[in-house]
Amino acid sequence: MYIEATTETLENGATNKNFDDDGRPKRTGTLLTASAHIVTAVIGSGVLSLAWAIAQLGWVAGPSVLAAFSFITYFTSTLLADSYRSPGPVLGNRNYTYMDVVRSHLGGYKVQLCGLAQYGNLVGVTIGYTITASINNSEPNTKFPQAPQSCAYSSIGLGLSVAKVAGGSGHNVRTSLTGTVVGVDVTGSEKVWNSFQAIGDIAFAYAYSTVLIEIQGLASIRTQWIGHIEEPTPENKVMKKASLVGVLTTTIFYILCGCTGYAAFGNKAPGNFLTGFGFYEPFWLIDFANICIAIHLIGAYQVFAQPIFGFVEGRSRQKWPENKFITKEHAVRIPIIGTYPVNFFRMVWRTVYVIVTALIAMIFPFFNGFLGLIGAASFYPLTVYFPIEMHIAQTKIPKYSFTWIWLKILSWACLIVSLVAAAGSVQGLAQDVRKYKPFQTQ
Repeated sequence: MYIEATTETLENGATNKNFDDDGRPKRTGTLLTASAHIVTAVIGSGVLSLAWAIAQLGWVAGPSVLAAFSFITYFTSTLLADSYRSPGPVLGNRNYTYMDVVRSHLGGYKVQLCGLAQYGNLVGVTIGYTITASINNSEPNTKFPQAPQSCAYSSIGLGLSVAKVAGGSGHNVRTSLTGTVVGVDVTGSEKVWNSFQAIGDIAFAYAYSTVLIEIQGLASIRTQWIGHIEEPTPENKVMKKASLVGVLTTTIFYILCGCTGYAAFGNKAPGNFLTGFGFYEPFWLIDFANICIAIHLIGAYQVFAQPIFGFVEGRSRQKWPENKFITKEHAVRIPIIGTYPVNFFRMVWRTVYVIVTALIAMIFPFFNGFLGLIGAASFYPLTVYFPIEMHIAQTKIPKYSFTWIWLKILSWACLIVSLVAAAGSVQGLAQDVRKYKPFQTQ
């Protein structure tokens, strides 16, 4: 819920400073908070599988694929940031969800396709994060800020990998320019499928386009006064800088963690590289890293789940506006905190959602394969296709012009990569399902 500014309020210059151009209370987001949200959303389960991914691809292809995904993610995120406002005079109207952005720029059946891709991916991500949390034995403590936790456990994994290599325990591992060796580590078919799945894991590691619009919606518009006129500067500039900071930060961590993890474990790198230090001292440091993972995933789960919650609750209010169970807010007085609004439908629906995602994660706890499939399925439509198509429509790029052609080539190339990664992940999941017995210890 938000307080909409009245006409009288907006006409009052002094009071107007308390509201944004859409009548909502003044946003307090900044470059720092937007960057923190991006780091929180991006660095999650994906970083844990990168050592394994590079082990499948090798010293040459592994870092190259990471760098390529990094560049594509940043480039398309700038296009998506420019699409935040609807076409119109001056700044245009705000769009609050990814589907709203697609509706305002493309319309038609593409809105439904976007919704299917976005919310399907968000559900998959929350399940993937639940799987990750379940394989890290720790008790979360939500007192700590979320974004530093992702940097903390990445740094711990990085430090332990460096220590393992420097201490000599990593000298007996085998690495190569092309990764796992056919006939020694894997069969020929396993090499191909695992390489495809590794690409999907890397794609998942960069999945944040699904929540970029929601993050940008929190960013404030910088304003400047020219005489007695307030000139707004679009928040897309803030978001582009935040994307650069966020993607650059995560890429540095990804390359360091992936490469040092591969150097430490070689071609036998585990799917979750922190589990490889299970019997490596100091034990307390590994436990602390697992705690950081749990803390971070609590925040990341919320970031990715909020659009799902908002979509279902908004549609339900539209369809059943007279239903008090769905629409009525109850004021509950909580000691110290004060009055807190409680909606019974929101409480029940969100609880059920968390339970269902946890059950699915328990039934199918396949870390690498699940992450790879989610990454492959979401990367092309949400990170590449829609941002490019909306940019073409927004800027009215002439068909068959040089810019139009190379954007289309990028789009089609990413489609092929996504299909290849999805095929590898499906094959990996099929192998896992054949030898797995749900709810039984191995």
